[in-house]
Order: sequence, then structure tokens, then C-alpha cells
Amino acid sequence: MTPYKDMAKFLRESRVNKALTDRTIVCESHVRMFWKSVRYDEKEKMIYSTVQKKDENDKDVDIEIKFNVGDLR
Repeated sequence: MTPYKDMAKFLRESRVNKALTDRTIVCESHVRMFWKSVRYDEKEKMIYSTVQKKDENDKDVDIEIKFNVGDLR
């Protein structure tokens, strides 16, 4: 058991711990909004979508995000 205890201790104390233990709540409405506005640019090999974000005045603003398949991996 000692190697596993050492490994568990290392993971708890490392930056990886947040990725292993964090639970992100995903709202279905956000997923639907993302896919409703998504488009793929074949030339650039990029995926574009628009999401809403609150600005400093607590108003909804549209933000375009872009990423590629490598970002997803």
C-alpha cells in the first residue's frame, strides 16, 4: 500500500488535484445555446460559437469563442 499512499499524497498536494476533484455543473440551456450558434470553418479548421457573459454592469453581452480539435483534446 505504501506506493499508493505516496501517489495519493502527491496527487492531493499537486495542481492536478483540482482537475481530479472539481465538479463542474453544466446547465442544459448553456449546452443548447452553444450548439445553436456553433459553426465550423473548414479553411481555418476552427470551431466558432457565441456565448453570453455578464459584463461589469451585470448586462448580458455576446462573446465569440473559437477553438480547434486540439483544444478539445
